[in-house]
Amino acid sequence: MKKFVQILLVLCFLFLSGCQKSYKNVDTIDDNYRVFYEIFVSSFSDSNKDGIGDLKGIIKRLDYLNDGDTTSNKSLGIQGIWLTPIFSSPSYHKYDVIDYYSIDESFGDQKDLDKLIEECHKRNVKVILDMVINHTSSQNEWFKQFVTAHQKADQNNKYYSYYVYANNSEIPANRRFTGIPGTSQSYECNFSDDMPELNFDNEEVRNEVLNIAKFYLDKGIDGFRFDAAKYVYYGDNYSSVDFWNWYCDELRKIKEDVYLVAEVWSGESEVNQYIDAFNCFNFSMAQAEGVIASAAKGNNMAAYTNYIEKYQQQLRDIDLKAMPIPFISNHDMDRAAGYLNVYNGLAYIGANLLLLSPGSPFLYYGEEIGLKGTRGTANTDANRRLAMLWGDGDTVKDPEGATYDASKQVNGTVADQEKQDFSLLNHYKKVIAFRNRYPQIARGIYKRFNLNQNNLGGFVITYNGESTYLFHNNSKDEISIKIDKFSELIDSVGMNGASYENGVLTVGAYTSVLLK
Repeated sequence: MKKFVQILLVLCFLFLSGCQKSYKNVDTIDDNYRVFYEIFVSSFSDSNKDGIGDLKGIIKRLDYLNDGDTTSNKSLGIQGIWLTPIFSSPSYHKYDVIDYYSIDESFGDQKDLDKLIEECHKRNVKVILDMVINHTSSQNEWFKQFVTAHQKADQNNKYYSYYVYANNSEIPANRRFTGIPGTSQSYECNFSDDMPELNFDNEEVRNEVLNIAKFYLDKGIDGFRFDAAKYVYYGDNYSSVDFWNWYCDELRKIKEDVYLVAEVWSGESEVNQYIDAFNCFNFSMAQAEGVIASAAKGNNMAAYTNYIEKYQQQLRDIDLKAMPIPFISNHDMDRAAGYLNVYNGLAYIGANLLLLSPGSPFLYYGEEIGLKGTRGTANTDANRRLAMLWGDGDTVKDPEGATYDASKQVNGTVADQEKQDFSLLNHYKKVIAFRNRYPQIARGIYKRFNLNQNNLGGFVITYNGESTYLFHNNSKDEISIKIDKFSELIDSVGMNGASYENGVLTVGAYTSVLLK
């Protein structure tokens, strides 16, 4: 009888397996050391031909991002997705929320989000939402009730103190307020009149934003990216940090391994005050003059290696669980392809320097194909959030207000680059696969290893009691160096090859190597 039951179970398993798509070799990652991919939703992929990217469009593109087979080498291989705000909103960017419990109708609905989460989790891809709680839209029902309560001087209305307000004669310096019509009071709105700021001294507001997060965690969302985190108490880091420590502690009670990352756009002395609450994006590594771009442009590698060692140790001194969160660009910055040229190799070594570093790096959609976009003289962020170039008839269009000249998009589409062995897209696939093969790259302790070479530099990485060595050549020339330190070359990735023979390490131009 026991044998019969075992056979029956096997047959049932085989039957069920045949009823759904098979996702092979999906690694079990028991932590948050993942490569994330930021999707500006309205610009990514359009499923219903209205020109606006949507959740179904993202689902349609999941096999491009991660096909669930770590050995296929066909997908990009990312392990997490950050969705810019998806809640109902009057703007194209959605950073002014009308209703946190409804998906903007241009993006889909809650069922579409459920499906996206389900399909991502099949591939072991985490999904985090952009949680914008510093401010809401002025069209939010909370704010409408707030205005009405003040106009009626009804302090018993629960919404009377939902937003920060002051008497017109008592408005604090260095903060922006706008008058509440029909009253002698004003509300705080440091970003825009249309973005009133919530009052986190109000316990009901705190519970409100906690309930919102719980709602999405219960749906299966894996975590959040917090927008404008240092502004919940404008100019008061002490109070802002206190709020976030409380909030994140509560989130971890709901989901112990919740992925939390925040935008604290500032210098590290200010950013580090928030590290106990959540990980923070590393703005020092981003943009045209950041640590990554500077190294990619051929400057002395010592500046890069010194910084990586110092920054990782700095975080560990605050919290051993803290992770570096490096990135090159995001939706608020000029596109990296404007200063890391694809054709001269800078974009390739830039990818290596970003992805072969500790922590949890973030890519901005289109970075992997050299998508361009800059504010320029038009001075609009819409030019930094242009439509993804699929090259297969996708109907997604540039966001409203975009003025970027399409003729400047010279690096090709996804369809173009998938056919080219040495395209930037295929390079990104190789580098992410390289990173995923060697867990010490994300998790190890980095110490600078001095090779006395301006353009060849790297680290000894310690992980699980073992040491490996990671080096980058950030120049257009092959570099050879006599060094008897190593036993073998484990792997390499880049625009050229590498070798280690008879104590001589040779690393091709714009190439990285791992040795032991």
